[in-house]
Amino acid sequence: MGLFYRPGDGVAGDFVPFYAEGLWHLFYLVDYRNPAGHGEGVPWFHLVSRDLVQFEDWGEALPRGAADEQDLNVYTGSVLAAEGRYHIFYTGHNAHLAQQGRPSQGIMCATSDDLRSWHKDDLPPLFAPTELGYERDDWRDPFVFWNEEAGEYWMLLAARRAGGPWWRYRGCTALATSRDLATWQVREPFWAPQLYGIHECPDLFCQGDWWYLFFSTFSERQVTHYRMSRSLQGPWLAPPNDILDAQGHYAAKTASNGQERYLFGWLPTREGETDSGAWQWGGHLVVHQLAQRSDGTLAVRPPAPVLAPFVQPLTLTPQPVLGTWNLGDALCADATGRLSALSLVSLPDECLVRASITFEPGTAACGLLLRADDALDSYYQLRLEPAAQRMVIDRWPRPGDQPFMLERPLALAPQQPVHLTVLVDGTCLVVYADDEVALCCRMYEHRTGALGLFVSEGAARFDNLIVSTRPM
Repeated sequence: MGLFYRPGDGVAGDFVPFYAEGLWHLFYLVDYRNPAGHGEGVPWFHLVSRDLVQFEDWGEALPRGAADEQDLNVYTGSVLAAEGRYHIFYTGHNAHLAQQGRPSQGIMCATSDDLRSWHKDDLPPLFAPTELGYERDDWRDPFVFWNEEAGEYWMLLAARRAGGPWWRYRGCTALATSRDLATWQVREPFWAPQLYGIHECPDLFCQGDWWYLFFSTFSERQVTHYRMSRSLQGPWLAPPNDILDAQGHYAAKTASNGQERYLFGWLPTREGETDSGAWQWGGHLVVHQLAQRSDGTLAVRPPAPVLAPFVQPLTLTPQPVLGTWNLGDALCADATGRLSALSLVSLPDECLVRASITFEPGTAACGLLLRADDALDSYYQLRLEPAAQRMVIDRWPRPGDQPFMLERPLALAPQQPVHLTVLVDGTCLVVYADDEVALCCRMYEHRTGALGLFVSEGAARFDNLIVSTRPM
């Protein structure tokens, strides 16, 4: 099994995590991308894991409905233990119904006594109340929790208001309440900032003195955001950096085992399996660990259980390719006014790379080369850019005038080491910097090559370089 999970006959998306009795239960949507072979519609499947590394497949949890039923597509929702049973609240989506003048999306429920066998309830779906100003066909992704202060269950939903500027500004997080999980009353929106077209996959939790609201958007770019508040009544504040990854990690939802909280998202595939292809719906599971800073803002780091199996280090043989290098315990290059690069080792298809990079004042860029050929005519580049205070994933050759692939803000200071943790699994690349910032990306067009180092117009040293693999 690869490091990042993907079903063998499709792609996975919108993971719904739930922790119970020492096990992670990951429910997720499967898109077969093959209507001719698998039929129409999207079901829920179910993975179980103790360590987020090895997964047991419990198969289909919620099957697709028929072509004339509300839940032809079983879309995103949440899992809740309440009233002596387990409950899944999910979105039933059927675009054919809209053509008949009926809502295409409604909220439905299934129950279980053991988390394994699920029964779809016969209750009528909860539809968007258009009389309250909600759009009929954007009403999905229920997140249900017990509000202790209010003494009732609350359901947050991805919804849109019917009025206002078209598309971008109508998104809101809707609110419905219930005493019994069967009868729901829709209220005014929980949060309606008029910033985005839709707030997909809402998720909410409290840690310490702060509440955190997660949601995903695609109206301006495809990312997961979060907001902070001292109370459920708001105000919901945007931290200085409200995005914990980039376009390569979407629809992320959280869950805790009582000690750590993790962020479960998916790394999208790209159309045509090319580095320039459009981001698609669905891909591989990628899990980040969340950490709370002293000011309440959140950071991301690699989950320790995911790193633990990488115990077989590879031998590194530094070979300068460009410029002059000092090949002592640390690898150093003075690349003033030029580019310097070296090769270290052939990069395995699956591996963990660790490195600490310290650069001198005035350095333009430095970092890692991934899957580089011998002549440095092709590679991926993990680049630190001090002047721009960012980390970038780039590629070479870069077609035409296309920009680099992805970026994340990152605090960079001369003579302050930057600690990188890089996970590679086939086309999946997941990078962590200083246990603060994450960046997921795809690597389609270069499938083999070496790990290398580079410095551009400045000087830098590379310490604690380790490349390791998992035992076969």
